[in-house]
Amino acid sequence: METLYVELGNARYPISIGPGLLRSAALLAEPLKGRDLLVVSNTTVAPLHLPGLKAALPDRRIATCILPDGERHKTLATAALVFDALVAHRCNRDAVILALGGGVVGDIAGFAAACYQRGIDFVQIPTTLLAQVDSSVGGKTGVNHPGGKNLIGAFHQPIAVIADTDTLASLPDRELRAGLAEVIKYGCIYDADLFAWLETNIARLLAREPDALIHAIRRSCEIKAAVVAADEREHDIRAILNFGHTFGHAIEAATNFDTCLHGEAVGFGMLLATDLSARLGSVEASLPRRLAALLEASGLPVATPRIGVARALELMQMDKKVRGGMIRLVLLARLGRAVVTADYAEAALRATLTEYFA
Repeated sequence: METLYVELGNARYPISIGPGLLRSAALLAEPLKGRDLLVVSNTTVAPLHLPGLKAALPDRRIATCILPDGERHKTLATAALVFDALVAHRCNRDAVILALGGGVVGDIAGFAAACYQRGIDFVQIPTTLLAQVDSSVGGKTGVNHPGGKNLIGAFHQPIAVIADTDTLASLPDRELRAGLAEVIKYGCIYDADLFAWLETNIARLLAREPDALIHAIRRSCEIKAAVVAADEREHDIRAILNFGHTFGHAIEAATNFDTCLHGEAVGFGMLLATDLSARLGSVEASLPRRLAALLEASGLPVATPRIGVARALELMQMDKKVRGGMIRLVLLARLGRAVVTADYAEAALRATLTEYFA
């Protein structure tokens, strides 16, 4: 097991990474101070991992809330199921929610934890690569709205993140590839050496070699922990973690959240952001092709859904980084360094949107 920490001004919590962690009674019990636990999972993950989790916590009173699987269920109506379960099992403020699943489960469970009795503790137990490298860390929680992605939510940090790499053995290939998109993102925005390592080692990750997976997960979490520590509430630098997301969220919303996996949409979005960066002259003209080659080597699609320029702009206006009506984008100053800016030529943006969306 490897452990690193998210260091915040008034809080500190561990990220544990390694095999067999769901069977570690001591590790699971350490952050849990209350008697009552509510495990939030979904119909896909629960049959695989819920029995083992329960067996590792024999002395706790454990209730469960099993949600439908899929991004299209990341709604207020689904979050209400968690609130109903908390009330039905008479959970008080010392109860703890365990989010057992991927990013959707983690976001909904964390949102419920943030709201229930004005805030209770929760633990992230991510079972997908995307959740292990990104969404389980940093305290962003929430649900979607028909008008846009993650429009309703709260910042609420977990008290621990437990990433059992053994859970990736049962992950469908498509979900694994979607998680790799977020790892590639960290190379683009923060660590050019990681990007180069991925170009050399992507086959090892696709083969699920344990050492390669642990390295990719740890480095991704190190980067995210550093950025979150510097800007917990996304007033400044943390927005670089949204590289590709403004375009990607537009794709997800335009396709009703049921065509692309989130990681696939992020992959598309990174292509657009890198293309725009190249049009603006901040990165070399060859970088979009280099990124596309790495995405293709990862098994990710690179032919973007043709959602239309006008629809894309409409949805991008609902992005949470918009200020004063200006769409702020995360662009690359160079490979390994990202900036958040509204200072770009509108003609260049339209050229990129036309290239990929028209």
